[in-house]
This record gives sequence, C-alpha cells and structure tokens, in this order.
Amino acid sequence: MRTKKRRDLKESAIRAFFFTSGVLAVLVLVGIFLTLLVTAFPAFREIKLGEFFASTRWDPTSPEKAEYGLLSMIVSTLMVTAGALALAVPVGIGVAAYLSDVAHWRTREILKPIIEILAGIPSVVVGFLGIVLFGPALAKLFHTGNGLNALNGSILLAIMALPTIISISEDSLNAVPRAYSEASLALGASRWQTLVRVKLPAGLSGIVAAVMLGMGRAIGETMTVLMATGNARSFPTGMFDAVRTMTSNIAIELGEVPYYTTHYYALFAIGLVLFVMTFAVNLVADVVLRKYQERER
Repeated sequence: MRTKKRRDLKESAIRAFFFTSGVLAVLVLVGIFLTLLVTAFPAFREIKLGEFFASTRWDPTSPEKAEYGLLSMIVSTLMVTAGALALAVPVGIGVAAYLSDVAHWRTREILKPIIEILAGIPSVVVGFLGIVLFGPALAKLFHTGNGLNALNGSILLAIMALPTIISISEDSLNAVPRAYSEASLALGASRWQTLVRVKLPAGLSGIVAAVMLGMGRAIGETMTVLMATGNARSFPTGMFDAVRTMTSNIAIELGEVPYYTTHYYALFAIGLVLFVMTFAVNLVADVVLRKYQERER
C-alpha cells in the first residue's frame, strides 16, 4: 500500500512538472509577443503604416526628416532566406535520402554525429568564415567588390540550415512503412525508383516541415548575416548586392539608439514583424508535421 502511494505521488509530481513546463513555455512566448507589441505600438503614433511597410528608405538619423521604411530590409531578408533554401533543400534532402536508404550503417554512424556537430557551430564562427573564406572566394570568382553580399549570406545560412533539414527529413523517410519499399521492389522497381517515386512522396509532409523549420532558422539568424552581407541600406536588386536584413539592423542600431524615442520604438516594431514571420513559418511547419504524423497512424 505504501509503495503504491509513493508511486502515485511520484507520477503526480512528474505530471505537475511537465504541465508547469508546458504552461511556462506558453507564458514566455506570450510575454515576448506582448512586450514587442506594447513597445512597438508608440512608433506608429509618428510613423504611418504605409510608410513603414512600403517605403524603401531607412534613415532615422537624417537631420532633415527621419525616415522609417522597412521594405528594403524585408526584401533583403527574404532574398537571403530564399537563396539559403535554394542551396540547402536539394543538398539536405539528398543527404537525408543517402543516410536513410543508401549509406552503410557504419557510414551513417560517422556522418550523423558530424551533422549534429555542424548544428552546434556558433553563428559568429560561421560569419567569420564568410568574411575570410567565402567572401574573398566569391569576389574572385564573380569579380565583385569584397564578396560581402546576399549570396555570401545565403551560402552561410544554407550551411546553418542543413542540420535541421537533414535530421527531420531523414526521420520522415525512416518513418515510411517498410512495406511500401518492399512492395515497390517486388513489382520490379529499382532502389532509385523506389526512393524517388515511393519513399520521397510518402514522406513529403515531414520533408516540407523540415524545410519550413530550416527557413525559420534562416530568417531569425543575426550574427552571420551581420558579418557577411555588407549591411547596405539600399534596396537590393540582385544576389551580388550588399544587403541589410531585419535582424542585422536591430543588432547594429539598438545598442546606440536613445531610449524611448521613435527610433527606439521602430526597432521594436521590426522585431515584432520578424517575430510574426518566424512564428508563422514555425506554425505552418508544426501543422504540416502533425498532419503527417496523423496520416501515419
């Protein structure tokens, strides 16, 4: 009897701990959102919404008229993110398919820890590589300035997004019922045909979720793009232009801006926009992943 009570008490304590952790995570998320919302709201007393989202000029310290246009930074952020996905998605899915269906188990045991270590490299180290390695290489290859441009940032963000895309895509492919592959092979399909026409379509929902999470990782990155993209305020016209993303703009200006000014509140407004974009991407990824798991059941 005493053992049963002790076990029930232990289970209740564990249940309460996990419930509290879940509630705390939600409260922290809501708290961050409300903090950004409340701090960003005063900015729009002096900045029109149309100007904020449609203007391409960001010059809060202009002696004539301060301008708070976010469009160029939104385009720069999306450009760098799209370039990163264009590089990371084919490589990530290819590596995931190799690990799940082609690689020998010993090769898999070597490669998976390496991929996990790649996820743990600090972003400042990746940014440093962009300055001293990728930047000069791009400048020499394409005959552009110093190589600190959107393409450089895209390459570095692709490297940082790869571990997420590879890990989740591989899990999705491994979750495909073995009967699918066996049936395909029994009908005379090759291993390549089985992988491309059976396993990849069957695990598509999980792969899409992996891509969306990798996109969220790229959108929210700060230090790497701050170091490797040139931070030009002008509207970007191509991947070889220097760009300034929303995250790098906040990092550059927030430490020096006077508190409780329009400029200060406008930076929080940028943070709010970035939060909403990242939250939307992760929400879509979570919904897709849940549908995939329900279908598998």
